Amino acid sequence: MRKIIGGVFQSLDGVMQAPGGPREDWTGGFTLGGWSASFWDEAMESAMGSLFGGPFDLLLGRKTWEIFAAHWPYVGPDDPIGGLFDRANKYVVTRSSTPLEWQNSHRIGNIDEIARLKQGDGPQLLIQGSSTLYPALFAAGLVDQLLVMTFPVVLGSGKRLFGPGTPPFALKLIGQSVSATGVTLATYQPDGAVPIGDFQLSEPSAREAARQQRMKLEG
Repeated sequence: MRKIIGGVFQSLDGVMQAPGGPREDWTGGFTLGGWSASFWDEAMESAMGSLFGGPFDLLLGRKTWEIFAAHWPYVGPDDPIGGLFDRANKYVVTRSSTPLEWQNSHRIGNIDEIARLKQGDGPQLLIQGSSTLYPALFAAGLVDQLLVMTFPVVLGSGKRLFGPGTPPFALKLIGQSVSATGVTLATYQPDGAVPIGDFQLSEPSAREAARQQRMKLEG
């Protein structure tokens, strides 16, 4: 069985849209594309090198595939990431019938097909970008690991990792570091249900009981 691993660039307020450049994705009137570029350093190069260091295939949403297909085949033979992405199998989740005209690109219709792909043999499946995939993948329990790189910027609005439809779940931190530019690099594995605790009094005060009653009436 294959693992599905997400590599995420996000702002401090959780936006992951268009980290690579101003013209990458201005959907929804987004005007801050390219917000990650000035924070790149050796620590991030090392993290990405580890992510792409072994055999992998790519699992992408249609819009991210289009961004990649218009960029990576044209970076030249000396670019190491371009060569890796060009050779990798690219599984594209899309309902469109438009031809996927980049070598080794394969159409995936829905989450059930992703689950079958994951059950088969092959290298790990790496998600890059593709914010629309995550809620359904989390809901189906298909994500095995997340490398979340959080940049010290607040973007206010845009596409998010934990978008609408994301179910509640816990995560276990299995690795962490901070780059010299202030980017936190944290690796997580899903860890079951959200643990619920309680800091309240064993018997609520009269004021607390009244507050809870008001919440019931207002809610």
